[in-house]
Amino acid sequence: MMTSFALLCLSIAIFESLAGILGNGIILAASSSSCIGSKTWPPYDMIMISLSSSRITLQCWIILDLFLTIFCESSYFEENIFGFIETGYMFLNYSSLWFGAWLSVFYCIKVASFTQPFFIWLKLRIARLMPWMLLTSWLCSFTAAIPFAWNAYSVHENITATSSMTNSSARTATRKGTLGLLILICNAGIGMPLILSVVSSILLIWSLWIHTRQMQNNASGFRDPSLEAHMKAIKSVCSLLIFYVAYFIVFTFLLYNLFLRFSTPKSICIAVMAACPTGHSIVLIWSNPKFRELPARIWHHISCSVRITSM
Repeated sequence: MMTSFALLCLSIAIFESLAGILGNGIILAASSSSCIGSKTWPPYDMIMISLSSSRITLQCWIILDLFLTIFCESSYFEENIFGFIETGYMFLNYSSLWFGAWLSVFYCIKVASFTQPFFIWLKLRIARLMPWMLLTSWLCSFTAAIPFAWNAYSVHENITATSSMTNSSARTATRKGTLGLLILICNAGIGMPLILSVVSSILLIWSLWIHTRQMQNNASGFRDPSLEAHMKAIKSVCSLLIFYVAYFIVFTFLLYNLFLRFSTPKSICIAVMAACPTGHSIVLIWSNPKFRELPARIWHHISCSVRITSM
């Protein structure tokens, strides 16, 4: 039975997802417009196009899932739709985590001022490596989602099969054990993008902080735009890291079904998980003038159109 608090959290999650679709749509439009007519795409735009498109699809998927959860009977939902929804949901979540991790890695490689040979090698070759990194992420996400599709098929087969079949319980137990092991291995794999994101963000914050301290020691009493830019960059990276880690934590809670259906903790996790990609997108728009410029141009165009029609 859905409580009023659970309904409130699911409704909030729907509105958060709609806001996230709008924010990621701005990022996708701005990144795509800079790639139109270009033979080679900049690696940053490739990451942003992949990240924003996967998140738009993910947030549409979340809205669909929430509407089905609210308006469909639980028995019908679990027997007919749940497997398809869960498989797509896992693929999109894994993709979003990987692309977010590559964004952190890219920021670290391009901005941090380390002089280690491997770091310099990456800085020189990141443009050529990025398409392969993104393609590998898609393949890893697809591979990690396959056991969930297999699991959904097995559950549906067990529901539709007659209970009098001999050896069905033994086959079900064996299959469940195999599926459980596969899903556990795939879930362990999602720790890799988390490690990449956290390590890259910490290295970048450390590099920016050292550079900021050096600038503060050498600065005069006047306002230094470079120093302010570094402080803004540190705040942006910290905000992105917080949203990424929070998303990963609540995603893990929901993945392992630690809470009962429509319980207060699960409803809060759903609302937080819907909010994190939206907050991540807002930080990206706020920290990038190219992304801020597009909504400003759209607003200016709408304002001019309204003035013309009112005259």
